Amino acid sequence: MAALNSKVKKAVIPVAGLGTRMLPATKAIPKEMLPLVDKPLIQYVVNECIAAGITEIVLVTHSSKNSIENHFDTSFELEAMLEKRVKRQLLEEVQSICPPHVTIMQVRQGLAKGLGHAVLCAHPVVGNEPVAVILPDVILDEYESDLSQDNLAEMIRRFDETGNS
Repeated sequence: MAALNSKVKKAVIPVAGLGTRMLPATKAIPKEMLPLVDKPLIQYVVNECIAAGITEIVLVTHSSKNSIENHFDTSFELEAMLEKRVKRQLLEEVQSICPPHVTIMQVRQGLAKGLGHAVLCAHPVVGNEPVAVILPDVILDEYESDLSQDNLAEMIRRFDETGNS
């Protein structure tokens, strides 16, 4: 877990791409919402951000990505139904999608002008503070990577020590 006094508290996750390299699977489902076991890919990315001490996450979205926004929004009806049916474990899993101490917000990228433009779209929200830019379609294989070094928390720790990315 990242130090509590870390300078990096915000992350930008560009999710506005159309996922053309993964067609036809992404024709109706954003690639970030494709499941990996029991969670959409984007949830693994957000979980890593949270584990690294990130408290503000900006998703740079496209108008076709409502399912991503809905995934991180509170679903009062679903939570009430799970509570009524005493499905505590499922209720906790749904509520843990976005913990109360974390803010997840969306910014729209009107025109697809590339990754740099997507990050720039988040500037009004993140300002000039240090920020982690996370690409949600890059998943590391724990058997092929050294996860003690190849993880967001470690990158933030190194940034805090050196001031460099």
